[in-house]
Amino acid sequence: MKKKIISMMLVAGMAMSMLAGCGSSAGSSDTDGTSVAEAEDTGTAEGEQITLTLFSNLPDRNNGQGLVEQMIIDEYMEENPNITIEVEALDEEAYKTKFKAYSMEGMPDIVNIWGQPSFLDEVLEAGVLAELNEDDYADYAFIAGSLDGFKKDGKLYGLPRNTDVAGFYYNAAMFEEYGWEVPETYDDLLALAGEIQAEGIIPLAMDGGDGWPLAVYLSDILYKLTGSDYSDLVSNAIATGDFTDENMVKATEILKETVDAGLFQTGYDSQDYATAQNLFTNGQAAMYYMGSWDASMALNEDISEEIRTNIRVFTMPVIEGGAGTATDVAAWNGGGYAVSENSEYKEEAIKFLNYMYQPDKLSRYGWENGVGMSAQDQTDYMSGDETELQLQFVDIINTATSVSGTPLNDCGPSAFKTSIESEIQSVSNGSESVEDFLQIIGDSCQ
Repeated sequence: MKKKIISMMLVAGMAMSMLAGCGSSAGSSDTDGTSVAEAEDTGTAEGEQITLTLFSNLPDRNNGQGLVEQMIIDEYMEENPNITIEVEALDEEAYKTKFKAYSMEGMPDIVNIWGQPSFLDEVLEAGVLAELNEDDYADYAFIAGSLDGFKKDGKLYGLPRNTDVAGFYYNAAMFEEYGWEVPETYDDLLALAGEIQAEGIIPLAMDGGDGWPLAVYLSDILYKLTGSDYSDLVSNAIATGDFTDENMVKATEILKETVDAGLFQTGYDSQDYATAQNLFTNGQAAMYYMGSWDASMALNEDISEEIRTNIRVFTMPVIEGGAGTATDVAAWNGGGYAVSENSEYKEEAIKFLNYMYQPDKLSRYGWENGVGMSAQDQTDYMSGDETELQLQFVDIINTATSVSGTPLNDCGPSAFKTSIESEIQSVSNGSESVEDFLQIIGDSCQ
């Protein structure tokens, strides 16, 4: 009965259309007992020997999304002996840099992409991605609205992988040991930072070196300040290059106050993703800010059992005077996959992409490995053995009264993304004024 109730909640929550944030319909699984894999003949089992190249932003092939991706690749090659899939995997920042080079020199057959204007608009203008037939995915159980960010002029060029939720991971055992409470307001969060520091522990591990996590954090603050006005505020600011709205100013000031309060570790502004995560998973930090894709930490046996079984999450606390409530959540559909328009084996690459997205592949394996929430309905894969962390994220989405859509840094042109992600360290650490920061990122929109 408990499983049934949870499953019904998941359907309701995941059926919410993810807001655009910067400015489709879901199908259902086959009901006759025939899997999509059985219904779809790849036609390559006895064909010519073919090598496909897959360019991935998931370098860890033993845990999380990288593990899931590799599982599907291995299964496909076993089922199609004439197909070899070679993977090149880089961490996200290196990936995006090399992606730009590939867009000029020639793309690998299958690539990771992001369904956000800052990344996808220029890629589609360059004509390097193959158009997909949206009708092919009518029975793939995509959440309503999740494909929208991967379209241009009504044509589909990619498929989303996740429903991403921004959150504060925390060590529940550590909180209990020291008597710390999960903060309900932002003032509570800053007060908590002082309590944690007093114990000689880092309050929150932040990947500030890469820029985008800080920009997501700023977006999260802004959403709590503006609520339903978030999308219009961001769209207008990017269209006009004017970021002087009082809520934009206040959000940036709060980010600086957060650093001044010592919430982040010393050197946060030059430390990367792996460093921040390691500070949390080895017990040096009580909290860690990142997306729901890191929920697989709860099943990662490279992390000590004492820590991984006690990882929990909460979302951005409410801000005094802000329009956003506790259930207005920073969430969006982000990364996914596409096929190169100029691939020598374009049809074979699309067949693999379609295989990957069969509901009992990427979505199912992701759920079973604790990766987080798919852009497809995962209700059928809930077993009752989920981690507490998985169920928390399900509950966050189920109880959300609204979601933000695309984070601020991904809503504008690539020049804006580059600008905000390279300047945000300086404004957060006080080496650049709030006024100069907002002027610089505004100028980048022109």
